Amino acid sequence: MLLTAKELAEKFDVHITTIRRAYRMGRIPYERFCKMYLFDLQKVRRAMRLNGLHLEGTEDGLRATDGNSGRRAQPTRPRLGKTGASIAQTPRRK
Repeated sequence: MLLTAKELAEKFDVHITTIRRAYRMGRIPYERFCKMYLFDLQKVRRAMRLNGLHLEGTEDGLRATDGNSGRRAQPTRPRLGKTGASIAQTPRRK
């Protein structure tokens, strides 16, 4: 029985992003049909058992549970273009 990523996420009670991350990293097997990624539930469970993965639990490294789930700080860059503050500082043309 082939499942979509959304259906597989519902089976394991995880977010669809967790499933996508797992198959992109090669942790779970998939079959591709055109642009769709399909998963055989039996093969996924077998691969998880062989690789020691547990999508249901939080100790598997697939979920960020240690407070690292927030966005990472972005490097500061100079602004491109004029903003409201820089426009107000320039004298007006006559």
